Parts: sequence; structure tokens; C-alpha cells
Amino acid sequence: MPEGHTVHRLAAAFERGFGGQRVRTSSPQGRFRDAAALEGMVLLGAEAVGKHLFLQFAPSADVEADSPVVRHVHIHLGLYGSWTFAGEAGFSQAHAIGAPRRRVGEQEEDLEGYGAGGEGGTPDWRRLVPRPTVRLRIAGPRGLADLTGPATCEVLDAAGRQAVLDRLGPDPLRPDPEGTGRRRFVERVRRSRTPIGVQLMNQQVIAGIGNIYRAEALFRARLDPVVPGTDLGTPLLEDLWEDLVALLAYGARTGRIVTTEPEHRDLEARIIERSRGTRQNGDEDAGVVPREKSFYVYHRQSLPCRLCGTTVCSTELAARTVFWCPRCQRVRSRRSTWTREHPAAAWALTP
Repeated sequence: MPEGHTVHRLAAAFERGFGGQRVRTSSPQGRFRDAAALEGMVLLGAEAVGKHLFLQFAPSADVEADSPVVRHVHIHLGLYGSWTFAGEAGFSQAHAIGAPRRRVGEQEEDLEGYGAGGEGGTPDWRRLVPRPTVRLRIAGPRGLADLTGPATCEVLDAAGRQAVLDRLGPDPLRPDPEGTGRRRFVERVRRSRTPIGVQLMNQQVIAGIGNIYRAEALFRARLDPVVPGTDLGTPLLEDLWEDLVALLAYGARTGRIVTTEPEHRDLEARIIERSRGTRQNGDEDAGVVPREKSFYVYHRQSLPCRLCGTTVCSTELAARTVFWCPRCQRVRSRRSTWTREHPAAAWALTP
């Protein structure tokens, strides 16, 4: 399942590729019947909140975003959903994700027939026949986007959109100038005895965090995944929030999850690959941090910790596998021992 930074990249893709343009919509699969009602509308913009994407449609480009005539297409990709883009020269650069992919997120593969959409564009993209599994196709003047396999694809009014937002926790990638999101996160964690490793995967506590960010943020904070939230102090949780803000911002900027400090990347540079591998956007590009150097503990079970040499462990927690170092992650109720500058200032990572 794509993590929050990927959905923010998708929102940016739609803003740049279709924002303010009149589009055509269809449902080749036939399961999204509202597609016909959106045909010919203008895509005003796109919004990401955690793992949820909202596409705003209106009869004309001069409609205000809060107008009651605006319709919000709410999409949650879930485990199997994906967007695939094709278009004229430069169109894929507009969405800043790269070549069309089967899975936009941690695992990405080229799709035959969609082409790279790069400098030369996708030849004859206007004649590209949608696969029968496409739930929604959006086509604009310069390109198209096909949605397949989402967990949720529905049209909401403003009240319906707000109802979705009301059940989500704060998103570290959304603007938070007053610190409201950080305070909500800290207060929610501290009033529950649920382990912090479970709470981080609860989208009502914090929106957009998936299994990789959970494991890596807990390691960076030196936090034991099973410590109850009530045992954690406010300064530690504030540090954890700020670190997640910086980590996700890097992911949104580059399309890659990289949590290791540069000086640690060559230490025990190994990873336990799954059958398909833990692939990331741009793995084949020169100069990116390779995946075996990107993580401290994620998919490194049975390997030595990069910092202390202790064997990295894994177990089931919140229906997903959590990875941790039993020696490094001993913090239970005090501030993190991770010595660095303020996290947000320290994370000027290079791709």
C-alpha cells in the first residue's frame, strides 16, 4: 500500500497535468457509474490527506473550491490500487513521478503500451485503449490517467469529504503553522495504552504512515515498538512527529523513502528481499540511494543492526510485520537518545 508521501505526489501530478482543464471521464470497467456525470467538467485541483486523494470537479474553472456544486472524487488505493499516466512530450515530467507504473509507491513497474511519457512522450496516447480493469479514466488536452484496483472510488459532496477528514488524524505533510497537528498527535498517543507501534499505523492517530515509516521512525527515535502511549513524554513524541515531517517531506520531494543518515549507509548495506523486492521509484537511476542502503531495520530481520551489530528482529504488530533492533530501541518513557540537530533542520538529505 502506498504511504502518504506517494499520495501527495499523486495530488501534485493531477494539479500539474490536469488542473484547471476540462477533462473527459469514463469507467471502462463499468463499476464507477458516476464517471458519466463528471464528463466534461473542469478538474479544479487535487488534495492529499494521509493515504486519501480527493479530486475536485466543477462545471467551470471559475467556481470556488468551497462551492456546493463542486464534486470530490475520493480515492483510496488500498493494497492493489494504482494510477498509470500517459501523454504528450513532457506530460510525465508534469506529474513528477516518472515512467507510468503498475504501482505508484514503494513498488513500481513499467506497463507495456503506456511508454515512458518522457522527453518523447507516449506515441499515439490518444488512441491508447484502456484495459478492461480500469475503474476510472481521466483524459485532458495533454495526457490521461487510468485508475485500477482502488479500495475506494466514490463521488462526495463537501459534507462527505469533511466526514472523511473528520475520522483521520493529522497528516505530517499538510501545513501546520500553529502546531495543531503535532498537538493532536501527541495528545492522542498519550491518552492510550495501545503500543506506539500500533498507534503509528492507526490513521485516526496520524494519517499517511505505513509500515516502512513506522519501523524506521521508531528506530530513529530509539523507541521500543511495544511501549504504551501513556508511558511516552510530550518532548519525545514531538521529536517523533518532527522527524516524520522531515522524512515524509523528503519522500514527497524525491519519490523515495530514505531514512538512513549518509554516514551509516555503507554499514551492513544489505536487505532481505521479498519475492518482488523492495523497489523504489528510480532504482535504476544513477546517484540515488540504493534500497539496501535506505533503511535501518525495514526488511533487515536476521541481519546485524547498522549501528550496534545486534540482530534485527521482526514480529507481527497491528496485522503487519514490525522490524526493530532490541538493543538500540530501548527508549520507553524519556527523550530520544538520537543525538542530532532539530530533526526538521537535520534532514537536508541528498537523493
